[in-house]
Amino acid sequence: MIDCHCHLADDDFDADIDEVVSRAKEANVKAVIVCAEFSSQFQKILDLSKKYPGFCKPALGIHPVQKMNISVSWDDFEGVEYALRKHSHEICAIGEVGLDFTPRYLKKDNDKQIQRDILQKQIELSKELDLPLNVHSRSAGRPVIDFLIENSAQKVLLHAFSGNVKNAEPGIKAGYYFSIPPSFSIKPTEKTPLIKAIPIDQICLETDSPVLGPVRTERNEPKNIGISAKFIADVKGIPIEEVIHITTQNALRLFK
Repeated sequence: MIDCHCHLADDDFDADIDEVVSRAKEANVKAVIVCAEFSSQFQKILDLSKKYPGFCKPALGIHPVQKMNISVSWDDFEGVEYALRKHSHEICAIGEVGLDFTPRYLKKDNDKQIQRDILQKQIELSKELDLPLNVHSRSAGRPVIDFLIENSAQKVLLHAFSGNVKNAEPGIKAGYYFSIPPSFSIKPTEKTPLIKAIPIDQICLETDSPVLGPVRTERNEPKNIGISAKFIADVKGIPIEEVIHITTQNALRLFK
């Protein structure tokens, strides 16, 4: 299996990263895409890719919500374009990028527009550098898909998509991929319609470690990726082995 979205550079993993990686490999995880949220994590992620070659695949980008739970600003984007160009041959995606319209993060009247402008810049870089986008969409499921389509984004993974089937439909039609975290299995009736609506050849697996695990109060790890696979298999009514095979091929196709 391939964990298409996790945060092993998070401080929560500093004390036992070797054990976390070992447990993931024992659980049949072939590779993990380690996403950035802040530019301060870029070097740490690149170092992880060197420490665990072939296993930790780096994705660099800027999240729409920054430290102290404040919406992203242009100051946060300083140096990001340079870093993406410099490391374009080392990274497998630009991420985590996107929109987040959760009211408590929006402190200023123009926060939403700045998020859009910074996402647009990263979309442009993804097309120029031929790298897929690893996309966040909390409280902005339909707006983020509409914005991606308006800006001709081609290679897209919508991670832990927070919208419903109607919100997702334009993204499905656009050929975008959707990755499913273990937390979707906590309240299966909420996410079953979405997983039913997404064709299996557009589904990937993720954990979003250290969050979105099978138990909300416990740290999530890539080893839990099998929970996502089983949930998808149960919803689709197909063997888990088929889910694992297809989602792995989907990930390899998207993240070349």
